[in-house]
Amino acid sequence: MPTYPVTKRGAEQLKSELQRLKSSDRPAVINAISEARAQGDLSENADYDAAKERQGFIEGRIAEIESKLAQAQVIDPATLDAGGRVVFGAIVELEDELSGAAVTYQIVGEDEADLKQGLINISSPIARALIGKVEGDVAEVQAPGGVKRYEIMAVRYQ
Repeated sequence: MPTYPVTKRGAEQLKSELQRLKSSDRPAVINAISEARAQGDLSENADYDAAKERQGFIEGRIAEIESKLAQAQVIDPATLDAGGRVVFGAIVELEDELSGAAVTYQIVGEDEADLKQGLINISSPIARALIGKVEGDVAEVQAPGGVKRYEIMAVRYQ
């Protein structure tokens, strides 16, 4: 069974979502199903169909999160000491060699990724190009517009 890398913050977010699904969303949809049943004929009851569909989504998401948490390898970036190398959880400051634009990314798990917040998926092309590099190295990333080159300005673990 493969492990699923996730930061400590990402694991907490998954646990929080699981708790919300189990304690509020699941009971609410069960209530909606019972109310729709009380209306009578289920064959033409759109409320019942919608509630059953929502229940299927909630149960599927609960199973998915439980599976991910069971396989999770929780990594606390603050405790990392990778000798300045870019690893999962690291915060990397980059400079585009062509434009000189500076960007900062943290390499995180699949469910945590949010480019607008500077959180990139471990399996993304840029993260794969950065892994193992150190400050001063240049990473080449195959982007839709061609190859982009980024110089690693700093690597932090927090």
